Amino acid sequence: MREFGGKTAVVTGAASGVGRALGRRFGQAGMRVVLADVESAALERTTAELRSEGLDVTGVVTDVTRYDSVTALARHTFDTYGAVHLLCNNAGVGTNELHTMLWQSAASDWRWVLAVNVWGVLHGIKAFVPTMLEHGEEGHVVNTSSGNGGLFPLPMTPIYATSKAAVTTISEVLHYQLQMVGAKLKASVLFPGPHTVNTNIFQSARNRPAEFAPESTPAPAPTLEDLRAMMESAGRAFQVTQPGEVAEYTLAALRRDQFWIVPPSAESDARVRERMESILARRDPVLHLW
Repeated sequence: MREFGGKTAVVTGAASGVGRALGRRFGQAGMRVVLADVESAALERTTAELRSEGLDVTGVVTDVTRYDSVTALARHTFDTYGAVHLLCNNAGVGTNELHTMLWQSAASDWRWVLAVNVWGVLHGIKAFVPTMLEHGEEGHVVNTSSGNGGLFPLPMTPIYATSKAAVTTISEVLHYQLQMVGAKLKASVLFPGPHTVNTNIFQSARNRPAEFAPESTPAPAPTLEDLRAMMESAGRAFQVTQPGEVAEYTLAALRRDQFWIVPPSAESDARVRERMESILARRDPVLHLW
């Protein structure tokens, strides 16, 4: 996509964090932006704040775990604006699963994280892409993955890493299939970073629905300072990326029609290279806790 002015974007998980930053940046680029989130009060605040900045945004309460909720979002958007040119399947959650062993992990945690992080992406694709293809216009579908799982898994967060690995694969398949049908629509996969992003994903339990209630009293949600302490105790430096930085390089990548939206990182590149080389050499992967 070269031009953004006057076009329409939809961003899920848009009440805070990366989603909010994406919505703001797309609005600054001249787009009409539909912000979707399950957290109604936060969504209302974000919508009001971005409107006060002169941006053309609307908010629609949406639960991405429910296909009927996402199709309602799609109907509202197409009915209001006629077309969608940029879809960001960004909504995501994380459990307080640090140091959880797979054989001890809770089924309810798996169901919840996969329902949001994986099914939320699939619901967005199924609800929006057919009509986007019918319109035949240039556009983009951006799915938010993570370096953790999407590029290489961190063993201390098995559920989250698994969900983001799925998002990367879904995005690659979508990329290939859009090429197969000769679509002007393109796919991208976003890896926020290169450092821990300053969002409230660690407090995701605030929006956890009763149907995915934890099986036992969950551990307190880790804070950024908790992560800093753990990293530094392991002899690792701890740095933070702000959501606005992610939005900035996302917009730049979309202008270049990039599939892999990955910020520069020598450390991440080395880990990806090490992983690929271990596969090609049929060699056991190396353990990295962080």
